[in-house]
Amino acid sequence: MEADIAEAERENLSWMKSQPAAQTLTAINGIGPLTATATVAVMGSPGTFRSGRAFAASLGLVPKQTGSGGKTRLGGITKRGDPYLRKLLIHGARIVVTRSKQRPAWVKALLSRRPVNVVIVALANKMARTAWALLAHDQAYDSQHVSVRPV
Repeated sequence: MEADIAEAERENLSWMKSQPAAQTLTAINGIGPLTATATVAVMGSPGTFRSGRAFAASLGLVPKQTGSGGKTRLGGITKRGDPYLRKLLIHGARIVVTRSKQRPAWVKALLSRRPVNVVIVALANKMARTAWALLAHDQAYDSQHVSVRPV
């Protein structure tokens, strides 16, 4: 059984090395070879999703929205998407939140206000959106990048 697992890991690594998109995603903290290849396989073409939120929603990582009269209420995480990739992203985010020595500043700030599992899912959501943005805009990952919305 261990030989089969090792063979599957070798095949996964060789496929990842042949896919520039998967190599791009491994630069993100919390995304390893398994998650990168699964993300590329599930996403297919980034153009199929309108935004990073649409991709994260397809994985079940965004809050349910309800409301009327212009007031939007956010509920819990829907869990309606791809359970395998969602699980991989959440486990990667859990490692970043609990074991990483270089946690992002916003994670530290969020941990002071929210429970750990809420922060983990928020980070998994952000990782999915980041993965979509990198592939959709064909850019390399920059951990110091600050997104600025046009006014």
